[in-house]
Amino acid sequence: MIECQNLVRDFGEFRAVAGVSFQIPRGTICALLGPNGAGKSTIVKMLTGLLPPTAGTISVAGLDPAKDALALKKICGILPEGLGLFDDLTIEEHIALSGPIYSLSARETSARGDQLLRLLDLEHGRHTFLSECSHGMRKKTSLALALLHNPRVLFLDEPFEGVDPVTSKTIRDLLAVIAGRGITVFLTSHMLSIIDRLAGQILMLRKGRIVWNSEISEVGQPLEDLYFDLVEPPRTEDLEWLGA
Repeated sequence: MIECQNLVRDFGEFRAVAGVSFQIPRGTICALLGPNGAGKSTIVKMLTGLLPPTAGTISVAGLDPAKDALALKKICGILPEGLGLFDDLTIEEHIALSGPIYSLSARETSARGDQLLRLLDLEHGRHTFLSECSHGMRKKTSLALALLHNPRVLFLDEPFEGVDPVTSKTIRDLLAVIAGRGITVFLTSHMLSIIDRLAGQILMLRKGRIVWNSEISEVGQPLEDLYFDLVEPPRTEDLEWLGA
């Protein structure tokens, strides 16, 4: 469903992504893990057509994001790094305006929107302007928009960051269900404890390079331990003045 070969992205003299290759089968939840600045969001932007690669090839459901951008947008749901929302619109207005973009009728948009708002605990705030929403409400609104048109592929940049524990569990359960129905999910996250129970495939990124690519069943140790070994060890220092 998703395939990259020797993917490279340069920003001037800086190489943010260096020869990345991977394949993700249909209906898989794949988690891309790595520290801030490792290149995770850059990869997501290339996969979704927001950034052209400097070199390499990308195929998403048989489409090249650089050549088939419009067709790709019709089959993808995207929770972007910046959420892509408008402060002067309400949550409900975002839903209502998004449906017709994907050729959904007003009735279908309303029905799906009502279900998503209930599921994500946004129903009480449906008439709230985004400028007045908390970060968690904004994150959930962007996720609702990504799901509204029943995408074949879902790209989620840090879906669990900034949401409450109940919503986090709701999102995890929802992703597991839709992956079982054939939707491919590609997400980035720092929440290793969540990913350990959710993802079927793990990619670890360090300084723009893939240092681990396997099914979760092949990890063979706690995911956190593998991450610390391959990607970024925890920092330690004795601050002897604390508690003195």
